[in-house]
Formats: sequence, C-alpha cells, structure tokens
Amino acid sequence: VRLASQLTGWDIDILTEEEESSRRQQEFVERSNLFMDALNVDEMVGQVLASEGFTSVEEVAYVDLDEIASIDGFDEETAQEIQNRARDHLEAIEAELDEKRRALGVEDELRTIPGITTAMMAAVGEDGVKTVEDFAGYAADDLVGWKERKDGQTTMHEGVFTPFGTTHAEAEEMIMAARLAVGWVTEEDLASGEETEDDAAEAQDQAEA
Repeated sequence: VRLASQLTGWDIDILTEEEESSRRQQEFVERSNLFMDALNVDEMVGQVLASEGFTSVEEVAYVDLDEIASIDGFDEETAQEIQNRARDHLEAIEAELDEKRRALGVEDELRTIPGITTAMMAAVGEDGVKTVEDFAGYAADDLVGWKERKDGQTTMHEGVFTPFGTTHAEAEEMIMAARLAVGWVTEEDLASGEETEDDAAEAQDQAEA
C-alpha cells in the first residue's frame, strides 16, 4: 500500500472491519443527534430517521411526505409535523445566514451566480469577498481546496467551499459565470474553451487599471 501511495501521489486509506463499523456507528450517532437538535424530537425519533437513511434536515424537509408517513410507528400527522419542523429549522438558518452575509457587506448580486447559496455567500464574505467581481478573482482551488505533497506527506488545504462539498467542476462553473458577468470573458471564450487563468488575470488587471 505504501508503494502504491508513493507511486500515485495519493494517500490510500484501508479500514479494518472494526474501524469501518466504528465509523458507521459514529455517523449514525451524529445524524441522530442532528435530527434531535434540529427537529426538537426525542432520541428514538432521531434514531429512526437516521436508520431509515435520512442524512440531512434538507432531506426530511423536502422528501415526499409518504416516505416519512410510511415509517413504522409514524402516521401522516406525525410526518407532517416532522416535515414542518424541518422546514422551519431551515428557514431560521437561512435568515441567520442572510443577516450574517449582509453584515459582512456581501452584495445581493452574488445570488445571480448559478449554484451559490446564502451559506456560501456568508463564507466568501468571511474570506473578504463581497462582489461578483471579487468572486471572479477566485481560482477553483481557492474554493474546493488542494493537496500538497511534501517530504512524503500529503497535506490537504481546505477551500472556502470545502464544507459544502462543492466539486472542482462546480467551482469552475461558478467562477466562469462571475467572470462572464463582469466582462472578463465572453460567451465566445467559454464556447471555445479558450479562457484561461492567465486570460482572466489580464482582464482583471485591465479592469482595475
């Protein structure tokens, strides 16, 4: 395994059966606690939702009501109440994040970038980014993170969007949309695939001149 890791430049993790079982149990406990806190339900309800495969409050909030109502021991009334609590929780979080990004000075216009959420807007605000033009200056690695190999060790540097699970391709699409919006690139550039980081940097320099 060490040789393969050295040859490919990737770290390879091999979990024993015991470690895998422990990991799954930890995930189950974390999801159960998440539902208990977010939905204000008891431990049994939280565990039932986790055991039924729900992994987030968003799933509970927007899944077809029948999927919750069909759980053994639940009925439609209980399912509706759980779903209402999930949606109320998400709305409260959304309001808090929107207030936070406003306090950070992040402009409303950033919402025009496809795929960006209020939580992401708050995150870039904490990174000093407030406008679409600021966002256009990002590189994909700034958002999703990158790996650095040094002295036989691999270090993972987190990006601004690492907590959101954003892929490299998604990050590139957001950045290109921002660059298009501020005129650093054109539709023709994107269609031909000719736009590069150097091109964007040159356009940024011209805009700031």
